[in-house]
Amino acid sequence: MIRDYITITKPGIIGGNVISVLGGYFLAAQGQFEALVFLSALIGLALVIASGCAFNNVIDKDIDALMERTRNRPLVQGRVSEAATLRFASLLGIAGLTVLALGTNWLTVGLAAFGFVIYVGAYSLYMKRRSEFGTLVGSLSGAVPPVVGYCAASGTFDAGALTLLVIFCLWQMPHSYAIAIFRMEDYRAANIPVLPVVRGIGTAKHHILGYILAFIGAALSLSLAGYAGPGYFVVALVLGVYWLYIAAKGYRTDDNVRWARQVFGISILTITALSVMMSLDATLMPSTPMWTSMY
Repeated sequence: MIRDYITITKPGIIGGNVISVLGGYFLAAQGQFEALVFLSALIGLALVIASGCAFNNVIDKDIDALMERTRNRPLVQGRVSEAATLRFASLLGIAGLTVLALGTNWLTVGLAAFGFVIYVGAYSLYMKRRSEFGTLVGSLSGAVPPVVGYCAASGTFDAGALTLLVIFCLWQMPHSYAIAIFRMEDYRAANIPVLPVVRGIGTAKHHILGYILAFIGAALSLSLAGYAGPGYFVVALVLGVYWLYIAAKGYRTDDNVRWARQVFGISILTITALSVMMSLDATLMPSTPMWTSMY
């Protein structure tokens, strides 16, 4: 039973987002560390994300039963009831927002609540089943965690926070489209209108390439504007170009599933590496933006 409740919170999603929270926090902290703020942001947002994932299990119960990868989830199999899950999800959400309110600032609380509402309300309850643009709406909630970490440390939503939001929004799109390609039969079975299903894999490949190009530009701008250092810049450039190269190979492949899994794998490597470099490189960044030091 305990294992089922843990499964409902989607630990893999929580883990990935926690890494991005770390990146955002240390990027803004610039070598300063406040244990209470740091732990509150980390634990509080993890609980809010767990709450959102638990609510999503209830909302998606019917379509989860139609997809191979989700048909064994606890709610689908009846091991946990909807009522129990709703109570559990509510408790997690209240606990998470309380931790954030007590240990960080109201801006951080508001951002966490915003991400929750977008994911549970706008995406899960409405857009996911009705429009191919559901992925775009969902990307906004997926981009909130690093901004929460950043604003917990800085107390302000500035150009650095906005850049993080754009970077992670852009990253979500090719990442999600790749999943939709290698899980296309699941999405078709559940009648979920993701781009590859609605417009075809060829169109999805164009979008993947375009979003990766935009992602590279946004990721590099974090260093060019002076928020991150040269180490981050090099990693962002190398991995971004490599991700673009793998994406471009999609035009010459006969195995779209294998190719999409490669795009997905590189996407995880890229965003994890950038989040780590935000943490490690922030204190080594130049005192002036990189673009000004060129002259």
